[in-house]
Amino acid sequence: MAEVIKMPRMSDTMEEGVIVSWLKNEGDQVESGETLAEVETDKATMELDSYFDGVLLHIAVKEGAVPIDGVIAVIGDEGEDWQAAIDAASDTTPKASKPSTSKTSVENGAEKPSEEVASESVAANAQTSDNHSNSRIFASPLAKSMASDKGISLSNIVGSGDNGRIIKRDIEAAIGKGDAPQKVGATSAVVSAAATVEEKVDFTPSYNEEGFEDVPVSQMRKTIARRLGESKFSAPHFYLTILVDMTKATESRKSVNAIAESKISFNDFVVKAAAVALRKHPTVNSSWLGDKIRYNKAINIGVAVAVDDGLLVPVINNANFKTLSQINAEVKHLAGKAKSKKLQPDEMTGNTFTISNLGMFGIDEFTAIINPPDACILAVGGIAEQPVVKDGALTIGKIMKVTLSCDHRVVDGATGAKFLNTFKSMLEDPVRLLV
Repeated sequence: MAEVIKMPRMSDTMEEGVIVSWLKNEGDQVESGETLAEVETDKATMELDSYFDGVLLHIAVKEGAVPIDGVIAVIGDEGEDWQAAIDAASDTTPKASKPSTSKTSVENGAEKPSEEVASESVAANAQTSDNHSNSRIFASPLAKSMASDKGISLSNIVGSGDNGRIIKRDIEAAIGKGDAPQKVGATSAVVSAAATVEEKVDFTPSYNEEGFEDVPVSQMRKTIARRLGESKFSAPHFYLTILVDMTKATESRKSVNAIAESKISFNDFVVKAAAVALRKHPTVNSSWLGDKIRYNKAINIGVAVAVDDGLLVPVINNANFKTLSQINAEVKHLAGKAKSKKLQPDEMTGNTFTISNLGMFGIDEFTAIINPPDACILAVGGIAEQPVVKDGALTIGKIMKVTLSCDHRVVDGATGAKFLNTFKSMLEDPVRLLV
């Protein structure tokens, strides 16, 4: 019997998916586990895999947006009546909207999927046959990308996922064993075709007589607008600003970078100081859930990264347990993936606190909108030389302004102020970050 393929829900905020391209044509033979199409969600461009063996009898939507559970294809035996299969489907086929004129692969960091949705995203790609039963290798998109980045051959890995599927922890285990060869030169830029989508952008503008340009809103920008609008107008924001003397942090950074393999940034100091302060003030590391407040034990810090089409927030998990060098390496790795549109949903999941740093753009001070489900977000400005008083004498200090945006339903003014003072003390005496 022919099987109807519907648009799956790939994230908790997904309301529709955009068909970017088909990797199979009508009449092609399809095997379980093969990728049928590339689908753009509000998070990322992801692979849509087949659960069935058979012939791709019908493609219902060649290109464009399709609502959740909308029919997109039919797979069955050659010559089988695909229309009858659609008619027999229990749900009425939702109509697809008009094709999007922009096919850029997009991701969104304004809100990240829950752990449950991240699991669903993996499960949606799970295969139904043994990983090494034939020449095909079954691996999640994230595992493929990680393997490509590290130069690991998937054929040498035994998967621990459903039905032997290779998943993230299998690649991490291989890296831990030292199975990843070093890659140099241009080879380090190789990206798995299965894990990323070549950017396809239609820059053809739509001009009217007045000469302005109308550009369609991307899936990412739609979700950023909706989610941050909800945050701004549903969460009662208040703001606390404090000045931090970064003179000692500047000196410490020079000393560290004199011996470090990778140059530590001021933002790495900020992430580490925030993580330590959150451990001392757990109320700030919390979430408003309507009928309850969740106090998170893990300290997972989201670091806002600007990309061409908006903002992504990769997450540094358990940041309080990581060294400055570890934070530096992880931020660079995830920021690079964000800018090249390779960041996976589970790398934007589970944030408990967010940092947005615009100091490198010459911004002295700003306020940020809280990134749900966090209760707070820290806006970090640049470091500027200013006159300060030390031990009763006027001198020049390197001053950084930071502003904490708080959800007043969870965090009170005194709580936020205590957090900021602890954060300030860590940066003004950075040796405390090492103990």
